[in-house]
Amino acid sequence: MVRRVAVIGAGAGGLASVKCCLDEGLEPTCFESSEDIGGVWRYTDSTDSGRVSVYRSVITNTSKEMSCFSDFPFPEDFPSYLPHSLVLQYLRMYARHFGLLQHVRFQTTVLSVRKRPDFTSSGQWEVVTETEGVHESHVFDAVMVCTGHYQEPYLPLASFPGIESRFEGQLLHSREYRDVQAFRGKRVLVVGIGNTGGDLSVELSRVAAKVFLSTRSNTWVISRVSDHGFPCDMVGTTRFNHLLERLLPSALTRRIRFRKFNSWFNHTNYGLASSKSPKFKVIVNEELPFCLLSGTVVLKPNVKEFTESSAVFEDGTTEENIDMVLFATGYSFSFPFLEESVRSAIDDNRSLYNCVFPPQLEKPTLAIVGLIQLTGSIMVGSEMQARWVTGVFAGWNKLPPPSRMMAEVLKRKPPVKRNPHERENLKMSFISYMDKIAACAGVKPSVLRLLLTDPQLALAIFFGPCSPYQYRLVGRGRWSGARAAILTQWQRTLKPLRTRVVGDNSNSSWCWVCLLALPAALTAAFLFSKYPQPGWSPWA
Repeated sequence: MVRRVAVIGAGAGGLASVKCCLDEGLEPTCFESSEDIGGVWRYTDSTDSGRVSVYRSVITNTSKEMSCFSDFPFPEDFPSYLPHSLVLQYLRMYARHFGLLQHVRFQTTVLSVRKRPDFTSSGQWEVVTETEGVHESHVFDAVMVCTGHYQEPYLPLASFPGIESRFEGQLLHSREYRDVQAFRGKRVLVVGIGNTGGDLSVELSRVAAKVFLSTRSNTWVISRVSDHGFPCDMVGTTRFNHLLERLLPSALTRRIRFRKFNSWFNHTNYGLASSKSPKFKVIVNEELPFCLLSGTVVLKPNVKEFTESSAVFEDGTTEENIDMVLFATGYSFSFPFLEESVRSAIDDNRSLYNCVFPPQLEKPTLAIVGLIQLTGSIMVGSEMQARWVTGVFAGWNKLPPPSRMMAEVLKRKPPVKRNPHERENLKMSFISYMDKIAACAGVKPSVLRLLLTDPQLALAIFFGPCSPYQYRLVGRGRWSGARAAILTQWQRTLKPLRTRVVGDNSNSSWCWVCLLALPAALTAAFLFSKYPQPGWSPWA
């Protein structure tokens, strides 16, 4: 029987894990190496501690209704997209509301997590910690690792000849970036066009003499603001859209997606992406297209080499007098405290059963929470993982035997081992992954059953945003406020905008949309039953 659980890290995933342990009657102890909760969302001006945190100007890429814990909505007066200070405030509210802080030991570093000699029968772990120089040994029945994947800066310097041996300018990683002051009047080269690279390029363009943004990826840029001014993820992340993507031919869905992307601006004209490119990434940035159009940011291909003061690109062009190079190349993850036999088997999340459990262990008492990259909120995905994991620890949820889990993992692993630092390895569909883990935890909602018992709710779930509250309608941890939260999510989205009311927007149009959507829902159900996708069902 699992009773005592060690939770490593007091960021969003760690707090959710502590809360889920308490929900299942377990006894969590959370070890946090710093002096406060919040993880990467707790901004500090200094980077000397080595702790990774967001930069000062960061704004969330996912909206509040799609990013909250499933039984604890953001305050309705919070804006849809949040600065780090409000995310941290929300995490503090969550911790206070559920009494989590009393289970957290601050300024305590986990040095090692090792199997006990009788692990094959007990499943227990020996955890060694350090607090103010004092080492302490603990025995836990289970361990939840919640350190995420923003751990060590990934600097691929070997891929850029001359950057270390010849280049005389300043070199830094985005982890060291806090604000624009050090870049004022400089000629800056940003390497990498993920969300961070795009954000920093835009911000630096306001003060730098020139900003060059180098990328080797085909990149589609989307806006947080979607149709009718609603948040992009609330409009796009729906079960209806997800079902269409499953039913329609992949070539057609790609064409529809690219046409949607290009409806804002033609990405080929801007040198960002072509619809003929088989591989691509999607970033969220409202201002980057204007910066490219106004010339304050200049897009460049991959860097071939560096000289003393210039960058030579793969297309043969050269940019002279580069003062600073800012690498927005992401992070690598590692678990140095885990014993070698466990740590060496984790290349990336594909080495884990459902991206959570190391499959080779005799007892499933170790879980990695938050080592995921979704098309939606990682915070929401981490909470779902924690609910499933604590259900396994408490004996409510069952895992397949290790041999079957190993077979599942081997099916997901590529035939050729790739660079484990490639963030693309972690990218998964938000709805697919959430539904998969929810089914394992016994909390996945049934749209068809709801259509028979509560049509209004069923239509809101199927055609509306796939918000976290959906996973509190049934099963263990069912929340009585889930239905109301789903039916009022659009009102909470609009509430912070009601600072100047210019007219009366009736909600009756939404009711008509729901009524008209009923035939479409039935048609989609018929199509799916006639042309099912192997191994997948949106109704189960």
